[in-house]
Amino acid sequence: MSQTDYVYVWADGVHPKVRLGQAHSCVLILLGVRLDGTKELIALAEGLRESTESWADLLRDCRRRGMRDPELVVGDGAMGLWKALAEVLPSARHQRCWVHKARNVTNALPKSAQPGATKAMQEIYNAEDRAHAEQAIDAFTKTYGAKFPKAVAKITDDREELLAFYDFPAEHWIHLRTTNPIESTFSTVKLRTRVTRGAGSPAAALAMVFKLVESAQARWRAISGAHLVALVRAGARFENGVLVERDELAA
Repeated sequence: MSQTDYVYVWADGVHPKVRLGQAHSCVLILLGVRLDGTKELIALAEGLRESTESWADLLRDCRRRGMRDPELVVGDGAMGLWKALAEVLPSARHQRCWVHKARNVTNALPKSAQPGATKAMQEIYNAEDRAHAEQAIDAFTKTYGAKFPKAVAKITDDREELLAFYDFPAEHWIHLRTTNPIESTFSTVKLRTRVTRGAGSPAAALAMVFKLVESAQARWRAISGAHLVALVRAGARFENGVLVERDELAA
């Protein structure tokens, strides 16, 4: 890893069907995007999803192996990850996963309101730029705020972290809105681990998950607009997804 610089990182805690060391533990996983736009498994470890300490241990290990602060980390709001990031990789920006967020919001609403709210949330994260996304959040608040303030607060309280992806190249938005690269990889891992069920010791279970992810990695495609990743790392500024200044880069 010491030669590798990760510009974007996805983080999640997943529960493959293998026996781990503790009752509530899961596999903490970090996937990254390298300067050339390719995706790579950075690290995985057993830990507690909600535990700041578990995530901090994993991040500190990555730091020891030469990892710099990424530009953006994408993850679910309910994890201990965010406090750990502030401590270990403090200059990384945070993006909350819209899939997790939408699930949390709909769970806080009655069945009858869910289809409309789902559509209203899509209006936010599929908006053509940040200004339209802000307007869509205001519209969401207007529609649901009076009756369902708790559900609305889940979005308004995290407004900044939900819209962070808009400050990056438009070609990257689809990759940065969710932790889907982890989810899709682990759907295949879960299928394989379900068949084998018990893998003996927790260490053997973790090794098996690692091997499965490693073999999946061969099929991962680079992100769209791969050539823009290096520009992001070089400090280029993007407004509404478009590159605005090249002068500093030339220098």
